[in-house]
Amino acid sequence: MTAWNTTKGEGFELFFGYPDESAFASAVEELVADKVASRLAAQDKTLWGKAAEAEAGKRLAWVSLADTSRPLLAEIAELRSSLAESGVTRVVLCGMGGSSLAPEVICGAAGVDLVVLDSSDPDFVRTALEERLAETVVVVSSKSGGTVETDSQKRAFEKAFRDAEIDPAERIVVVTDPGSPLDEAATSAGYRVFRADPSVGGRYSALTAFGLVPSGLAGADIEALLDEAAAIQPALEADGDDNPGLRLGALLGIANHAGVDKLVLANAGAPYAGLGDWAEQLVAESTGKDGLGVLPVVVESTDAPNFVPSTPDEVLVTFGPEFVFDKVRPASSYGATIDAPLGAQLLLWEYATAVAGRVIGINPFDQPDVESAKAAARSMLDGAGAAPSPDYTDGHVQIYASGDWLPDSAESIADAVTALLDQVTDRGYVAVQAYLDRHRDAALEAVRPALATRTGRPVTFGWGPRFLHSTGQYHKGGPATGIYLQITGVPVADLDVPDRPFTFHEFLTSQAVGDGQVLAQHRRPILRLHVTDLAALDVVRSALT
Repeated sequence: MTAWNTTKGEGFELFFGYPDESAFASAVEELVADKVASRLAAQDKTLWGKAAEAEAGKRLAWVSLADTSRPLLAEIAELRSSLAESGVTRVVLCGMGGSSLAPEVICGAAGVDLVVLDSSDPDFVRTALEERLAETVVVVSSKSGGTVETDSQKRAFEKAFRDAEIDPAERIVVVTDPGSPLDEAATSAGYRVFRADPSVGGRYSALTAFGLVPSGLAGADIEALLDEAAAIQPALEADGDDNPGLRLGALLGIANHAGVDKLVLANAGAPYAGLGDWAEQLVAESTGKDGLGVLPVVVESTDAPNFVPSTPDEVLVTFGPEFVFDKVRPASSYGATIDAPLGAQLLLWEYATAVAGRVIGINPFDQPDVESAKAAARSMLDGAGAAPSPDYTDGHVQIYASGDWLPDSAESIADAVTALLDQVTDRGYVAVQAYLDRHRDAALEAVRPALATRTGRPVTFGWGPRFLHSTGQYHKGGPATGIYLQITGVPVADLDVPDRPFTFHEFLTSQAVGDGQVLAQHRRPILRLHVTDLAALDVVRSALT
């Protein structure tokens, strides 16, 4: 029987459920005794062990951002006003992972328009380029300053502005770490540059310039966001057993030790529907390594498969004011519902993820397996990787399979999908990865709940290449329990990347194939369905549902 416990504070309320009250209490008490909360607030790099100290020592400034980001507010407001006076009111954000997911949820919650360009799909990029260019300011965000997707998008906008006889220096705003290649190039070109705190990792950067600049330019109330974070901060820094960050982190950690390693996230009446996508990248990339980790599964609602019904290896977490656990399985062991404003949610999840890393026994600030997919994509673009040949073709769909799991008798899309799904175990999960236009092809997302019902297992859905900067780390570094379905296709028309020897579609294809090769090297079952006519996406969707 699940025990339920409530934690309340200024502006927030959390309910926690767990099967063993003494085990949960013991985990929280140990964190309190070790003064984890106050040490984290003091940026103590020793909290995650000796091996993690070097990375943790330069990644902890996020704990004080509710205060240290305040000077940005006036700068952003001044720039927004200046742009508006010139009739520039459309904001496009070029960024990947932590550089784009936080602004997307912040602006969604505020009800203001922000065009998030986090794709290499040429049709997606072209749409962003062609709409209202005369009214557009482009925020180019890259912590490292070398993100290839973001650099390619920047080049495309620079060309578009010049072709329209608009000075790019008047329309491109850069957010990056000081001294990065992007900082140097943008400064030389006369662009407005916001230099973010280099002691904050990308996925913990929601309350830095990466989250605040595009959101503020789009019209979100970013001062209120910082106020919400500041309100919960004292509770998160306190060494007490009612600390919400310690309790949520402990819940995820002890569940993980018990083999409950999936985190199902559902909106329960919150006005910030996109929080799950942001938390997904934070939790997956922070914990998915060394064969361990927590896999977030973002579901459509609290009535969706993987929430109702759920599986025994899932922690069920909702955000919003509604308490829905009376309708889920009676034996639901681990769960939480979190009712708090968005700024508080962002800081709470960052604290909880860092705490969960300590409980699980991993370094929550590195991402050792992310570079492998990038290297494989570069190899494909350089011609070092041989282009694969399909195992067979069914109509306008080419079927590619890794390993030896696809039977020789397979001859249709349905045969390949069935054979792949047969590989999922009672501890496994299915990851669907669509390298397509996520706006035009959004109907594909319906395959997630359909496959969850079909398999009875947790199913994630990610748009490529954006998931490579979030759950991609977990898929390669976490437990070897996943099976992977890639969906790729031809664009309506390709698009050159200015002054680069590849097109957007060539780059996107290299990312899909390269990541697939890395997963195959990790002995993960992978199926890629490549549509040679976009109309065939309906056929693929039918085969999956």
